[in-house]
Amino acid sequence: MNKRSSWALPYAIFLVLFVALPLILIILYAFRDGSGHFTFGNFVKFFTDKDAIETFALSLEVAIENTALCILLGYPAAWILANKNLNKSAVTIVLFIMPMWINALMRTLATAELFHMLGMQLGKGTLIIGMVYDYLPFMIYPIYNILEKMDKSYSEAAADLGATPWQVFWKVQVPLSMPGVISGVMMVFMPTVSTFAISEFLTNNKIKLFGTIIQENINSSMWNYGAALSLVMLVIIGITSLLQDNKKEVSGGMV
Repeated sequence: MNKRSSWALPYAIFLVLFVALPLILIILYAFRDGSGHFTFGNFVKFFTDKDAIETFALSLEVAIENTALCILLGYPAAWILANKNLNKSAVTIVLFIMPMWINALMRTLATAELFHMLGMQLGKGTLIIGMVYDYLPFMIYPIYNILEKMDKSYSEAAADLGATPWQVFWKVQVPLSMPGVISGVMMVFMPTVSTFAISEFLTNNKIKLFGTIIQENINSSMWNYGAALSLVMLVIIGITSLLQDNKKEVSGGMV
């Protein structure tokens, strides 16, 4: 225990038991049939199943719409919070982040009850509103964190060179804040695609997302097909993460 590397042992055990082992099990189940034989049939079933493909496409559509709305609402909010002239109280920041302290399921149930009180018919509209409410803080915080720590000398230098406030914002602050935007997109887009509880409660299960299909197959003891669907989602998440890292490197090189 005198070696510094020994302190990493608990983390290594945690990674093996709760990260590596579950991933290995998902891969094993995904490439096996009900009899335990190796097969690609689970993936063939997904790519030839019209309903599954349509559900996946709908999930991507909802995720894109939710992410776009979160950016449109979250970036101005983050910019205002990071601007010392417009926001002079730390309490405002806490108010924006406070919804993250409440359990996501409780927030969803409360949102559904609010729609019932207002007499709104549950459907895609209520689903988008509920998702924006649930995931907006996850877009605001990464952008705010970047903007708040941004070196103000860049903006001051641009203003000294004759740039208007709009030019300073669009050509200096926005490009420098892209890593925060990319992080926010990752924190909003991928959970939206894979969620199932929010769509069930806010649409009365009228709209099924990709996560719902995975849940239904697991609950029906169709572990192999459910694992294959989960693996498809993991691959998409991995590709998206690699693209995110590449974009951050490009942004860092430009700066």
